[in-house]
Amino acid sequence: MKNFIRIALILVTISGSFNVQAQADFGLKGGVNLTFFNVEEANFGESSDVQLGFYAGCFADFEIENDFHLQPELLYIRLGDFKFLNAPVYLKYHINTNFNILVGPSINYFFDFNTAKLKVRADLAFAYNLTSDLDVHMKYTIGFEEITPNGLFLGVGYKL
Repeated sequence: MKNFIRIALILVTISGSFNVQAQADFGLKGGVNLTFFNVEEANFGESSDVQLGFYAGCFADFEIENDFHLQPELLYIRLGDFKFLNAPVYLKYHINTNFNILVGPSINYFFDFNTAKLKVRADLAFAYNLTSDLDVHMKYTIGFEEITPNGLFLGVGYKL
């Protein structure tokens, strides 16, 4: 719980460091995630295993300049028996009126591990605005260590 509070404070600090007059939107998002594990199969070599999970959370969208935004998020992810928090901080670019690309690091806090509970991953995401308040998004997460596998997230976001 202490680390959850630390992550929340980091996001609040990042959010508060921007000019008070900056345009900000807040919202909720959720969806499904597919996580890809490489598993050793005895003498047969590596085999990939895919697990289905879900995620839900909140985001803030801060306009930096013209088509550039900063979008921190805090997501709760459930994948089989694993539960963890994902806190990406994206640099968001509006390619056109409805299509956005997001890239950035994400910090993950795993509730179920005794050691090495914090992991860092890299995210690449795309979002398409269906309306001014509703979007569909897809992100691909790259794990840098064995315990943080790659994942594909598909979901919707709603600005409040």
